[in-house]
Amino acid sequence: MRYRVRHTTRYRYAAPVVQGLSVAWLLPRDTARQRCLEAALRVEPAPATLRRRTDYFGNLACHIAVEVPHQVLEVTAESLIEVASGPVPGAAGQVTCGEARRRLMQPAGREDLAAREFLLPSPLAEPGERLAGELVAFARPWLGDADRPLLEAAAGLTSAIHRAFTYDPHFSDVATPLEQVFAHRRGVCQDFAHLAIACLRAFGLAARYVSGYIETLPPPSGEKLRGADASHAWFAVYVPGGGWFEFDPTNDLPAAERHLVVAWGRDYADVPPLRGVVYGGGGEQTLEVEVDVVRVA
Repeated sequence: MRYRVRHTTRYRYAAPVVQGLSVAWLLPRDTARQRCLEAALRVEPAPATLRRRTDYFGNLACHIAVEVPHQVLEVTAESLIEVASGPVPGAAGQVTCGEARRRLMQPAGREDLAAREFLLPSPLAEPGERLAGELVAFARPWLGDADRPLLEAAAGLTSAIHRAFTYDPHFSDVATPLEQVFAHRRGVCQDFAHLAIACLRAFGLAARYVSGYIETLPPPSGEKLRGADASHAWFAVYVPGGGWFEFDPTNDLPAAERHLVVAWGRDYADVPPLRGVVYGGGGEQTLEVEVDVVRVA
Protein backbone atom coordinates (compact mmCIF):
# COMPACT_ATOMS: atom_id res chain seq x y z
CA MET A 1 0.00 0.00 0.00
CA ARG A 2 1.26 3.48 -0.87
CA TYR A 3 0.26 6.79 0.69
CA ARG A 4 0.94 10.43 -0.04
CA VAL A 5 1.17 12.55 3.07
CA ARG A 6 1.10 16.34 3.25
CA HIS A 7 1.60 17.94 6.67
CA THR A 8 1.54 21.74 7.00
CA THR A 9 2.31 23.59 10.22
CA ARG A 10 1.65 27.33 10.27
CA TYR A 11 2.57 29.77 13.04
CA ARG A 12 1.13 33.29 13.01
CA TYR A 13 2.80 35.83 15.30
CA ALA A 14 1.33 39.00 16.77
CA ALA A 15 4.54 40.90 15.99
CA PRO A 16 7.18 40.25 13.32
CA VAL A 17 9.90 37.78 14.30
CA VAL A 18 13.48 38.75 13.50
CA GLN A 19 14.91 35.23 13.61
CA GLY A 20 13.48 31.74 14.13
CA LEU A 21 15.30 28.48 14.79
CA SER A 22 13.40 25.19 14.58
CA VAL A 23 13.85 21.42 14.48
CA ALA A 24 11.29 19.32 12.61
CA TRP A 25 10.59 15.59 12.86
CA LEU A 26 8.33 15.44 9.81
CA LEU A 27 10.14 13.24 7.27
CA PRO A 28 9.24 9.54 7.66
CA ARG A 29 11.94 7.01 8.45
CA ASP A 30 12.35 3.58 6.92
CA THR A 31 11.31 0.70 9.15
CA ALA A 32 10.87 -3.05 8.89
CA ARG A 33 7.35 -2.52 7.51
CA GLN A 34 7.63 0.71 5.50
CA ARG A 35 9.83 2.55 2.99
CA CYS A 36 9.84 6.27 2.41
CA LEU A 37 10.05 6.61 -1.38
CA GLU A 38 9.98 10.42 -1.54
CA ALA A 39 10.30 13.15 1.08
CA ALA A 40 10.66 16.91 0.88
CA LEU A 41 10.38 19.82 3.29
CA ARG A 42 9.31 23.30 2.20
CA VAL A 43 9.68 26.34 4.47
CA GLU A 44 8.28 29.85 3.99
CA PRO A 45 9.93 32.33 4.31
CA ALA A 46 12.89 30.65 2.64
CA PRO A 47 15.34 29.53 5.33
CA ALA A 48 18.95 30.66 5.51
CA THR A 49 19.82 27.05 6.36
CA LEU A 50 17.91 23.77 6.15
CA ARG A 51 19.95 20.81 7.27
CA ARG A 52 18.98 17.16 7.69
CA ARG A 53 20.62 14.85 10.19
CA THR A 54 19.96 11.45 11.72
CA ASP A 55 19.24 11.82 15.41
CA TYR A 56 20.17 9.50 18.28
CA PHE A 57 17.17 7.21 17.64
CA GLY A 58 17.75 7.01 13.87
CA ASN A 59 15.02 9.51 12.93
CA LEU A 60 15.37 12.24 10.30
CA ALA A 61 15.59 15.62 12.05
CA CYS A 62 15.59 18.83 10.01
CA HIS A 63 17.22 21.97 11.43
CA ILE A 64 15.72 25.19 10.09
CA ALA A 65 17.01 28.76 10.46
CA VAL A 66 14.86 31.63 9.15
CA GLU A 67 16.79 34.88 9.37
CA VAL A 68 14.47 37.39 7.72
CA PRO A 69 11.67 39.24 9.53
CA HIS A 70 8.41 37.31 9.28
CA GLN A 71 4.98 37.23 10.88
CA VAL A 72 4.00 33.82 9.49
CA LEU A 73 6.12 30.65 9.47
CA GLU A 74 4.88 27.78 7.32
CA VAL A 75 6.55 24.37 7.23
CA THR A 76 5.19 21.73 4.83
CA ALA A 77 6.39 18.14 4.61
CA GLU A 78 5.37 15.99 1.66
CA SER A 79 6.18 12.30 1.39
CA LEU A 80 5.34 9.12 -0.47
CA ILE A 81 5.37 6.04 1.77
CA GLU A 82 5.05 2.36 0.95
CA VAL A 83 3.65 0.34 3.84
CA ALA A 84 3.28 -3.38 4.49
CA SER A 85 1.55 -5.18 7.35
CA GLY A 86 3.30 -5.47 10.68
CA PRO A 87 5.61 -8.37 11.59
CA VAL A 88 4.10 -11.80 12.13
CA PRO A 89 4.70 -12.73 15.79
CA GLY A 90 5.73 -16.34 15.18
CA ALA A 91 7.75 -17.62 18.13
CA ALA A 92 7.81 -14.07 19.57
CA GLY A 93 4.11 -14.49 20.32
CA GLN A 94 4.98 -17.11 22.94
CA VAL A 95 7.55 -15.04 24.86
CA THR A 96 6.05 -14.40 28.29
CA CYS A 97 6.18 -11.23 30.37
CA GLY A 98 8.44 -12.97 32.88
CA GLU A 99 10.83 -14.22 30.20
CA ALA A 100 10.99 -10.76 28.58
CA ARG A 101 11.88 -9.17 31.93
CA ARG A 102 14.63 -11.72 32.54
CA ARG A 103 16.09 -11.25 29.06
CA LEU A 104 16.14 -7.47 29.47
CA MET A 105 17.95 -7.80 32.79
CA GLN A 106 20.47 -10.23 31.27
CA PRO A 107 20.73 -9.18 27.60
CA ALA A 108 21.56 -11.99 25.19
CA GLY A 109 22.55 -9.77 22.28
CA ARG A 110 22.93 -6.26 20.90
CA GLU A 111 19.19 -5.75 20.25
CA ASP A 112 18.28 -6.74 23.81
CA LEU A 113 20.94 -4.39 25.14
CA ALA A 114 19.74 -1.49 22.97
CA ALA A 115 16.17 -1.99 24.17
CA ARG A 116 17.18 -1.55 27.81
CA GLU A 117 17.20 2.25 27.57
CA PHE A 118 13.45 2.09 26.92
CA LEU A 119 13.01 0.63 30.41
CA LEU A 120 14.03 3.94 31.95
CA PRO A 121 11.65 6.75 32.92
CA SER A 122 11.36 9.69 30.52
CA PRO A 123 9.92 13.19 31.12
CA LEU A 124 6.41 12.67 29.68
CA ALA A 125 6.00 8.98 30.55
CA GLU A 126 7.14 9.27 34.16
CA PRO A 127 4.19 8.72 36.52
CA GLY A 128 5.85 9.98 39.69
CA GLU A 129 5.56 8.30 43.07
CA ARG A 130 1.89 9.13 43.66
CA LEU A 131 0.65 7.77 40.33
CA ALA A 132 3.05 4.82 40.02
CA GLY A 133 1.05 2.59 42.35
CA GLU A 134 -2.22 3.37 40.57
CA LEU A 135 -0.69 2.57 37.19
CA VAL A 136 0.62 -0.75 38.47
CA ALA A 137 -2.83 -1.60 39.83
CA PHE A 138 -4.47 -0.57 36.54
CA ALA A 139 -2.10 -2.69 34.41
CA ARG A 140 -1.67 -5.69 36.75
CA PRO A 141 -4.52 -7.77 35.24
CA TRP A 142 -2.57 -7.87 31.94
CA LEU A 143 1.09 -7.36 32.83
CA GLY A 144 1.19 -8.88 36.30
CA ASP A 145 1.04 -12.52 35.18
CA ALA A 146 4.63 -13.61 34.46
CA ASP A 147 3.36 -16.57 32.40
CA ARG A 148 1.16 -14.55 30.06
CA PRO A 149 2.58 -14.04 26.54
CA LEU A 150 3.85 -10.45 26.32
CA LEU A 151 2.08 -9.63 23.06
CA GLU A 152 -1.21 -10.91 24.48
CA ALA A 153 -0.63 -8.76 27.56
CA ALA A 154 0.19 -5.67 25.46
CA ALA A 155 -2.98 -6.18 23.40
CA GLY A 156 -5.01 -6.51 26.61
CA LEU A 157 -3.51 -3.30 28.00
CA THR A 158 -4.27 -1.54 24.70
CA SER A 159 -7.93 -2.56 24.91
CA ALA A 160 -8.14 -1.61 28.59
CA ILE A 161 -6.92 1.93 27.89
CA HIS A 162 -9.32 2.23 24.97
CA ARG A 163 -12.27 1.19 27.15
CA ALA A 164 -11.37 3.20 30.23
CA PHE A 165 -10.32 6.52 28.65
CA THR A 166 -12.26 8.98 26.53
CA TYR A 167 -10.66 10.63 23.52
CA ASP A 168 -11.04 14.38 24.12
CA PRO A 169 -8.96 16.77 21.97
CA HIS A 170 -9.97 19.70 24.16
CA PHE A 171 -8.81 18.20 27.45
CA SER A 172 -5.04 18.05 27.20
CA ASP A 173 -1.99 19.50 25.47
CA VAL A 174 1.65 18.42 25.34
CA ALA A 175 2.25 19.86 28.82
CA THR A 176 -0.63 18.05 30.59
CA PRO A 177 0.81 15.74 33.27
CA LEU A 178 0.08 12.03 33.09
CA GLU A 179 -1.50 12.30 36.55
CA GLN A 180 -4.28 14.52 35.20
CA VAL A 181 -4.91 12.27 32.23
CA PHE A 182 -5.22 9.26 34.52
CA ALA A 183 -7.38 11.06 37.10
CA HIS A 184 -9.88 12.38 34.54
CA ARG A 185 -9.73 9.35 32.23
CA ARG A 186 -9.48 11.67 29.22
CA GLY A 187 -6.84 12.65 26.71
CA VAL A 188 -5.56 12.27 23.17
CA CYS A 189 -3.42 9.73 21.33
CA GLN A 190 -0.15 11.06 22.78
CA ASP A 191 -1.54 10.71 26.30
CA PHE A 192 -2.72 7.14 25.74
CA ALA A 193 0.66 6.17 24.27
CA HIS A 194 2.45 7.69 27.28
CA LEU A 195 0.09 5.88 29.64
CA ALA A 196 0.76 2.49 28.03
CA ILE A 197 4.51 3.14 28.00
CA ALA A 198 4.52 4.07 31.69
CA CYS A 199 2.56 0.92 32.54
CA LEU A 200 4.90 -1.37 30.60
CA ARG A 201 8.03 0.21 32.07
CA ALA A 202 6.57 -0.10 35.57
CA PHE A 203 6.56 -3.88 35.00
CA GLY A 204 10.13 -3.98 33.73
CA LEU A 205 9.22 -4.11 30.03
CA ALA A 206 10.73 -1.96 27.28
CA ALA A 207 8.37 0.40 25.45
CA ARG A 208 8.85 3.34 23.11
CA TYR A 209 6.74 6.16 21.67
CA VAL A 210 5.92 6.18 17.95
CA SER A 211 4.80 9.29 16.06
CA GLY A 212 3.22 9.28 12.63
CA TYR A 213 -0.15 9.21 10.89
CA ILE A 214 -3.12 6.93 10.42
CA GLU A 215 -5.26 6.85 7.32
CA THR A 216 -8.79 8.00 8.11
CA LEU A 217 -11.76 7.17 5.94
CA PRO A 218 -14.32 9.69 4.62
CA PRO A 219 -17.87 9.68 5.99
CA PRO A 220 -20.18 7.16 4.26
CA SER A 221 -22.08 9.84 2.37
CA GLY A 222 -19.36 12.33 1.54
CA GLU A 223 -15.87 13.07 0.36
CA LYS A 224 -12.88 13.27 2.63
CA LEU A 225 -12.20 16.90 3.56
CA ARG A 226 -8.82 18.38 2.72
CA GLY A 227 -6.70 18.79 5.86
CA ALA A 228 -9.07 16.60 7.88
CA ASP A 229 -6.40 14.12 8.96
CA ALA A 230 -4.06 14.64 11.90
CA SER A 231 -0.76 13.46 13.26
CA HIS A 232 -1.06 10.34 15.39
CA ALA A 233 0.84 8.47 18.09
CA TRP A 234 0.99 4.96 19.49
CA PHE A 235 3.48 2.73 21.31
CA ALA A 236 5.75 -0.22 20.61
CA VAL A 237 6.78 -2.97 23.02
CA TYR A 238 9.99 -4.95 22.73
CA VAL A 239 9.90 -8.76 22.64
CA PRO A 240 13.39 -10.25 23.19
CA GLY A 241 14.29 -12.35 20.19
CA GLY A 242 11.33 -11.01 18.21
CA GLY A 243 11.82 -7.26 17.93
CA TRP A 244 9.36 -4.40 18.34
CA PHE A 245 5.57 -4.70 17.99
CA GLU A 246 3.28 -1.67 17.73
CA PHE A 247 -0.15 -1.10 19.31
CA ASP A 248 -2.61 1.79 19.01
CA PRO A 249 -4.68 2.31 22.20
CA THR A 250 -6.63 5.21 20.69
CA ASN A 251 -8.19 2.82 18.16
CA ASP A 252 -7.69 -0.47 20.04
CA LEU A 253 -5.72 -2.28 17.36
CA PRO A 254 -2.20 -3.32 16.39
CA ALA A 255 -0.45 -0.91 14.05
CA ALA A 256 -0.81 -2.18 10.48
CA GLU A 257 -0.95 -0.90 6.90
CA ARG A 258 -2.88 2.26 7.82
CA HIS A 259 -0.27 3.35 10.38
CA LEU A 260 2.56 5.42 8.89
CA VAL A 261 5.65 5.90 11.06
CA VAL A 262 7.55 9.19 11.12
CA ALA A 263 9.80 8.80 14.17
CA TRP A 264 10.21 7.14 17.55
CA GLY A 265 11.79 7.92 20.90
CA ARG A 266 11.27 7.61 24.63
CA ASP A 267 8.19 9.87 24.52
CA TYR A 268 6.73 12.86 22.62
CA ALA A 269 9.47 15.19 23.83
CA ASP A 270 12.03 13.30 21.73
CA VAL A 271 10.10 13.62 18.44
CA PRO A 272 7.65 16.56 18.31
CA PRO A 273 6.63 17.46 14.75
CA LEU A 274 8.11 20.95 15.12
CA ARG A 275 9.96 22.65 17.97
CA GLY A 276 11.77 25.97 18.02
CA VAL A 277 12.54 29.40 19.42
CA VAL A 278 12.08 32.92 18.07
CA TYR A 279 14.10 36.07 18.65
CA GLY A 280 13.02 39.68 18.38
CA GLY A 281 9.23 39.96 18.36
CA GLY A 282 6.71 37.18 18.18
CA GLY A 283 4.47 37.77 21.18
CA GLU A 284 1.22 35.85 21.09
CA GLN A 285 1.01 33.18 18.43
CA THR A 286 -1.58 30.96 16.84
CA LEU A 287 -0.96 27.50 15.46
CA GLU A 288 -2.67 25.90 12.45
CA VAL A 289 -2.04 22.31 11.35
CA GLU A 290 -3.33 20.60 8.20
CA VAL A 291 -2.66 16.94 7.42
CA ASP A 292 -3.71 14.89 4.41
CA VAL A 293 -3.12 11.14 4.13
CA VAL A 294 -4.18 9.86 0.71
CA ARG A 295 -3.99 6.26 -0.49
CA VAL A 296 -2.49 6.12 -3.98
CA ALA A 297 -2.14 2.36 -4.58
